[in-house]
Amino acid sequence: MFEKGETAHGMDRVVRIGTHTGKNQLRSRLKQHFIKENKDRSIFRKNIGRALLNRDKDPFLDQWEIDLTSRKAKKENAGLIDSEKQEETEKRVSQYIQKNFSFVVIEVEAQEKRLELESKIISTISLCDECGPSSDWLGLFSPKEKIRKSGLWLVNELFKEPLSDEDMRLIENLVSYAAGIEKFIE
Repeated sequence: MFEKGETAHGMDRVVRIGTHTGKNQLRSRLKQHFIKENKDRSIFRKNIGRALLNRDKDPFLDQWEIDLTSRKAKKENAGLIDSEKQEETEKRVSQYIQKNFSFVVIEVEAQEKRLELESKIISTISLCDECGPSSDWLGLFSPKEKIRKSGLWLVNELFKEPLSDEDMRLIENLVSYAAGIEKFIE
């Protein structure tokens, strides 16, 4: 994913890398990030909300951190959550994401290879000295040090094994193939 105002190497800066684990789940995963207002189904949404609330010094951040995924958690925490503020924050997160993010997709059919490439791309970008955030990047308000330090909306797979030359050739071929199909479809 790319975020408005963020650049590196003279082009849009990658600020998030992600994949899905199930078969044919890409559309569903993108909806969880961009459309469905449920921070407990998208850590990306949760992280954006954390940064927005922290930037605004909003005490609702403590409630935002409560995970309401399971029925048990919803039942136990129902009285602890200001539901109006939760809804308002979810809307703010949706607006921010929809206004500021774009993305590209690289098709990798094999789940194991997708996960491997995801990890290596994250590591490659987090290790790049030129891929840091601008001074205005919202992520600098994240309470998560790894987000602030890496310049990515991620906390896992940072600063590990980067892409190999072979991996880079594979990605270049996948991107070239996808670009060719896109032109054919238009």
